[in-house]
Amino acid sequence: MSVINVPEVEVEMRPASPNARTLRATVVQASTVFYDTPATVDKAERLIAEGAAYGSQLLVFPEGFIGGYPRGSNFGAVVGNRSFKGREEFRKYYASAIDVPGPEVERIAAAAAKYKVHVIMGVIERAGFTLYCTALFFDSQGRFLGKHRKMMPTALERVIWGFGDGSTLPVYDTTIGRLGALICWENRMPLLRTALYAKGVELYCAPTADARESWQASMLHIAMEGGCFVLSANQFCRRKDYPPPPDYLFGGPDENISPESVVSAGGSVIISPSGTVLAGPNFEGEALITADLDFGEIVRAKLDFDVVGHYARPDVLKLTVNDHPLNPVTFSSGTAALEKKDSENV
Repeated sequence: MSVINVPEVEVEMRPASPNARTLRATVVQASTVFYDTPATVDKAERLIAEGAAYGSQLLVFPEGFIGGYPRGSNFGAVVGNRSFKGREEFRKYYASAIDVPGPEVERIAAAAAKYKVHVIMGVIERAGFTLYCTALFFDSQGRFLGKHRKMMPTALERVIWGFGDGSTLPVYDTTIGRLGALICWENRMPLLRTALYAKGVELYCAPTADARESWQASMLHIAMEGGCFVLSANQFCRRKDYPPPPDYLFGGPDENISPESVVSAGGSVIISPSGTVLAGPNFEGEALITADLDFGEIVRAKLDFDVVGHYARPDVLKLTVNDHPLNPVTFSSGTAALEKKDSENV
């Protein structure tokens, strides 16, 4: 695993502020061990140890790192029909997902505590028989802070993942700063970003599966729009990182892809509130991409533009966020009391 960090540059020397803060942060660019969740968690623990040894206080992992991003799969779905083979593929994918809370969550929490780092981990979460693409938050004491479920899966992702709601849209006030995360293309949703800005996000994490050049433009825009540090982590994967055919196919039975072919090129990056690229983007292979963050940059950027402060116009434009859990079935206290009474009379 290579370590990439920002090259030294000359900077203007400023008087130190009594509340000045700095942070070394790392975005992890690595592949899942697909269909092997225990091996993936082992790999995550090694990467956490490696990042901590480099002095990082925050590690951000890619979208779906534990459980896997099923790139190239169609799960046998076409409009109006699903195949038996696709259903069996979903069964195997479901088996690779994790429960939250659960043993894998406990292992990541223990690693965060052991190495005294904050961790944001992309996982595929199993809840009943529905899967969610989720980001989990851990602090450096090993506490599981909570999660963000991807609110809007993209395209065919909607076949295999459920929709998150406003109850998992947190920004956590931690010892290293205010942490929040949106996953992949939901970062393109202006109102969703605005909700994070309004919660005071400083470390805006963007686990993704998008390695295209256009993604870099989105990350640059968000850093400047939000006046926050943006830390985007993507997997770097070759065809050989997935199971071979016929256990796993990219797009159909006629797959003709070399095992060495790159199927996700990474592009993980760290960007400052002023729009300066601090580290990355990396398109070369698995890497720990690291930068030192000066929180004074947030304040300096806000002079120009504070999207939910002096640059807001609440007299003209307002956003209302429904942050209540949305449950498909609810039971009133009266019904529960009646059921209890009936059971006592049996």
